[in-house]
Amino acid sequence: MKKLIPFDTDTRNIPLPTQLNDPFTVPDEQHALVARAVQKLQHHLATQTEWQHNFGLGHENEDSSLKPIGKMFGVLVVQTAAQELGFLAAFSGKLAGGNHHSYFVPPVFDSLSEDTFLNRGMRALKTINDEIKQLELAGCKATHQLMMLKEKRKAHSQGLQSQLFDAYRFLNAAGEHRTPKDLFTTPPAGAGECAAPKLLQYAYQQHLTPLAIAEFWWGVPPNTAISTRSHEAYYPACDDKCRGVLGWMLN
Repeated sequence: MKKLIPFDTDTRNIPLPTQLNDPFTVPDEQHALVARAVQKLQHHLATQTEWQHNFGLGHENEDSSLKPIGKMFGVLVVQTAAQELGFLAAFSGKLAGGNHHSYFVPPVFDSLSEDTFLNRGMRALKTINDEIKQLELAGCKATHQLMMLKEKRKAHSQGLQSQLFDAYRFLNAAGEHRTPKDLFTTPPAGAGECAAPKLLQYAYQQHLTPLAIAEFWWGVPPNTAISTRSHEAYYPACDDKCRGVLGWMLN
């Protein structure tokens, strides 16, 4: 199982968690297996050479020509049917412009794949935007054609977003599926892109038993007044995008 990362050190004397911890609460002390998984993942982030990203930490493997951006990462300690221990790793959103990197579990839905409805739809949306710009540059800001194109753009965008919500099909331990439309009155954009849903989705797909989960920030803090993040600090899963999703996945 290529995404299952083994522990480098002997874990036989570490008691297993009795139940999966609450992803929306950061404990005063992380379980020993979580701490070891995080330590190994952080070493990988500091030393890997597979992809380029600037976390703003000055590591040799960072591309200083890129804008420094920190990111949330997650680990999920799991056990196989054969009682083997290991952990899964995931990142929130995209990393180095991509969804797939060898150390990490895949996304719930790959929005970057060239042959998906999303990319075809985005190309069609660009064509509509280009037509609108041409009319506006020609000084035709109140024409019937321009208004029709803007209505077409709105309908196209809404339809594309609806298709995207349908494409995210979240598993629970019983193998049942739900989409964001099932889980939210008004689904938030990006539901399912955080680390925790990716980790649980892969664990259920591979029939792994989740034992302990944690998320941490790696890199410089985000440039926003409404969100503070510190390098290597643990954080709970987000309320707006994850509570509805994880509530179902852990049900």
